[in-house]
Amino acid sequence: MATAFRPWFLLSCGLLLAAACHGLQVGFYQKTCPRAEAIVRAEVQKAVRRDPGLGAGLIRMLFHDCFVEGCDGSILLDPTPANPRPEKKGPPNDGSQRSYEVIDAAKRALEKACPGTVSCADVVAFAARDASDLLSGSRISFAMPGGRLDGRRSLESQTSVLPPPFANLNTLAARFAAKGMGVEDLVVLSGAHSVGRSHCSSFVAERIASPSDMDAGLAAQLRRQCPASPSLGNDPVVAEDAVTPNALDNQYYRNLLNRKVLFTSDAVLMSSAQTAGMVGDLARPDGTWEKKFAAAMVKLSSIGVKTGSDGEIRKKCRVVN
Repeated sequence: MATAFRPWFLLSCGLLLAAACHGLQVGFYQKTCPRAEAIVRAEVQKAVRRDPGLGAGLIRMLFHDCFVEGCDGSILLDPTPANPRPEKKGPPNDGSQRSYEVIDAAKRALEKACPGTVSCADVVAFAARDASDLLSGSRISFAMPGGRLDGRRSLESQTSVLPPPFANLNTLAARFAAKGMGVEDLVVLSGAHSVGRSHCSSFVAERIASPSDMDAGLAAQLRRQCPASPSLGNDPVVAEDAVTPNALDNQYYRNLLNRKVLFTSDAVLMSSAQTAGMVGDLARPDGTWEKKFAAAMVKLSSIGVKTGSDGEIRKKCRVVN
């Protein structure tokens, strides 16, 4: 069977992104490794039960992988003498991106069941799908196409294309447009900030030390949690959504309406009539955001997919074959 659960929001490349999916298809491993997706899900379940933050890390990992070099598992590659500064050493990832060990565990299990069959890029995509399902209480449940190959290149310098937490709306929209994603995708995927944690250094200078529109109560709370000048040895983490910190839900949009968000890149979604209107719509408890998030995750997972001689299926996700 293609998935370990029954999706209520089925998506396929033909339905959503006929040109961009490059041969991706739901149930890709049905014949070659029938239990592939169930194996990944089992490892994600164990991780999320142990620490919900690992699930948040898996969702973030898909975004940070796909925006750099495409969805090719390049974020997983470790430093080597020949390449001492891969993507995971870039500023957006070093010290903040987590959950690599969940991917490692899933890949080990897959190599035992179906050696050389399932790409690390697909493991990242399936794991992000499963984390979304588990952290949302199955309100975000969808089919994730497979068929990606693993890339062989990973460079710290390429991580500069990721949208920074201090970006304004024009910068955010431009970064998304460069990847074939629209403004609505930007607003919808920002909802992932309803789960997970952030280092104080990601927002203190822009949002606490400088004048901002942040809710006074939240600002006071963060001043108690964060040092005035975070440093490498003193940079605590705080919940990105203090209301429902371990749930992937649309509380993020209600937080936005109440000016209770951490990043400048969050707050700027209220700076235009277009995006503010989207925020208001997505804040409603009618399931709209959950459906749109599912669709946006599939669209995200189709960026820059490697095919043919462009990629490989790594035996171990941290090193090229």
